[in-house]
Amino acid sequence: MDAVRVALLREVLAGTEWLGATRRFAGALRGSVVSHGGGLLLVGTPEYEPWHLAAHLVDEAAWSGTPELAPTLVRHAARPSDPAHLAVGLGRLEAARRGETLLVVAPATPAAPLVERVSDARRAGATVLSLGPGQGELPSMAHEVLAVPDGSELDLDTVQHLVSAAAGENALPTPRGRRRFRDRVARLAEHLTAPPPARW
Repeated sequence: MDAVRVALLREVLAGTEWLGATRRFAGALRGSVVSHGGGLLLVGTPEYEPWHLAAHLVDEAAWSGTPELAPTLVRHAARPSDPAHLAVGLGRLEAARRGETLLVVAPATPAAPLVERVSDARRAGATVLSLGPGQGELPSMAHEVLAVPDGSELDLDTVQHLVSAAAGENALPTPRGRRRFRDRVARLAEHLTAPPPARW
């Protein structure tokens, strides 16, 4: 989903609780990583790896000038032969320390082994954020939770788009901020549709 589609989605969702909830969660995410200078770990479940969110956060980090938003994707089935950005395994959670942020994205309640690793990371001082069903042990140990229950108006993938876009915003939106976001989208669309520079 590109910036223009996110802007349209936000217009459709105006007046619902989703915009405020995703912006609050994104603000907590951004505040945590920026205040500690980075160290964002992103993990899902064996069945659901949030690689798409990782890619969007990398883009938002570049566009917003906030390199701290670029995450390390922690994978359940990582192999040493994988490309470097896909080769980080669950052992990285054991090394999580104070100043790092751990974002757990799960469409269903994670299994006990992942919850235990997240709990260990929290005890070691990592800030834990949870994006998922909002029930079970994980939300109770998280510092910030955005619940996306099964059957809600938005699915988990759509909510991730809203969170990543909001995390990349340079300032918290105000009533006037909506216009500034539209300006940003217009500038981006202009840039993407502009012809390439002439080469002599």
